[in-house]
Amino acid sequence: MIDIKDIKKSFGSLEVLKGITMHVDRGEVVSIVGPSGAGKTTLLQIIGTLDRADSGYVTVDGIDTTTLSQKKLADFRNRHLGFVFQFHQLLPEFTAIENIMIPAYIAGVSQHKAKERAQELLQFMQLSDRASHKPAELSGGEKQRIAVARALVNNPAVILADEPSGSLDTKNKQELHQLFFDLRDRFGQTFVIVTHDEQLAGITDRTIHLRDGMIENQEQEQL
Repeated sequence: MIDIKDIKKSFGSLEVLKGITMHVDRGEVVSIVGPSGAGKTTLLQIIGTLDRADSGYVTVDGIDTTTLSQKKLADFRNRHLGFVFQFHQLLPEFTAIENIMIPAYIAGVSQHKAKERAQELLQFMQLSDRASHKPAELSGGEKQRIAVARALVNNPAVILADEPSGSLDTKNKQELHQLFFDLRDRFGQTFVIVTHDEQLAGITDRTIHLRDGMIENQEQEQL
């Protein structure tokens, strides 16, 4: 599903990633942890084609993203990847269902099909009654679930999440963490999650530890 080979990235004289090699299986929920400055977010951005590595390659769903032009990268992101951030980044002027539908519109999906898919996701999230509410009218947990639904609307191969529960209280964190596994079981989604949350890292299929731009170790969940 995701193959990363010898990825290196520097910002000026600062070497942030020092030869990262890793693989993520289809349907796997993987967490990436490590201290601040370890390179976690930079690695996630490179996997998500939001940034380019200085060397090495990244293959996602059989496509070598390092060979794509900027235009093709934008199309690839829209169709193959979904993003969830620490702060939901919903557009305040649109309703919940409209926020979910936006990536589908960008992909050229008809309004009818986009709305049908958005309604399916709202039902799965148990938020159908919040479809016409704007972000200011939603709780923190509801906004983050809407953001997850938006990430899923185009049936992406991979969901990339950067500190997705970092702004939530304990109850909403637990619900969001469980949601990731429910989505994997329902839709077969692959998740790569950067997190400082030990509870979330502890329940993922595998935890990748980064330190000083290198993989320190990888832990498999104990069954």
